[in-house]
Amino acid sequence: MTDALTQFRIVAVAEGLSYVVLVFIGMPLKYMAGQPATVEIVGWIHGLLFVLYVILGTLAWAEEEWSRRFAGWAFAASLVPGGTFWLEHELRKQNRPDPSTSDDS
Repeated sequence: MTDALTQFRIVAVAEGLSYVVLVFIGMPLKYMAGQPATVEIVGWIHGLLFVLYVILGTLAWAEEEWSRRFAGWAFAASLVPGGTFWLEHELRKQNRPDPSTSDDS
C-alpha cells in the first residue's frame, strides 16, 4: 500500500465525517435554529478536506493503478453523504490493510 493511498483513506473518512456533520447537523442548525456559524466553520473544513480528497485520490489512482471505473466511483463517493465510508469498505475488501493499524515502528 502506497503512502498516497494511506493518506487518501484517512482523508476519505475525515471528508465523509465532515460531510455528514455539515448536512445532518450544520444545515438543520442553520435553517431550523438560525445558527449559521456551524455551517460556516464545518463548511470551510469540509471544503479543505474535499480538495485534499481529490488531490490524494488522483495520486492514489495513479500509484495504485485503479481502473477508470473504480476511480470514477471513488470520486463519485465524495458527492453522497456517507459515500466515502462505502469506498473505505471497498478498499478493505481488496485486502488493503487499515491505515490506523499500520505498524511503522
